[in-house]
Amino acid sequence: MKKVINSNNAPKAIGPYSQAIDDGGFVFTSGVLPIDPVTGEIYSGDVQVQTELILKNLENILKEAGCALKHVVKTTVFMTDLTKFAEMNAVYASFFKDNPPARSTIQVVALPKGSMVEIEAIAKK
Repeated sequence: MKKVINSNNAPKAIGPYSQAIDDGGFVFTSGVLPIDPVTGEIYSGDVQVQTELILKNLENILKEAGCALKHVVKTTVFMTDLTKFAEMNAVYASFFKDNPPARSTIQVVALPKGSMVEIEAIAKK
């Protein structure tokens, strides 16, 4: 049973995809960018602020699906510059204090809208 998840408290999809899909047992999010859900503008500042905005947007998407960050079992973090990993990781750790999910972090050449970070997640309902 596939259910499309869309939260008004997170940025709208910038392409032909859903913010997340609930398959009944798991919630799969698309990659989340540091976009202000009200203005639709990307935050072009530092990696720490981008990561914080991404994780707040991710929280809102998961909430719409009836989940929370504590239900996340796997994340994938995409970064354009792994020399900034420690900065991203400090913010990430503040959101996943207890029993953090499995994670992969990958350096990529570029991300949509010039973002430095993008995070996708899988949560168990």
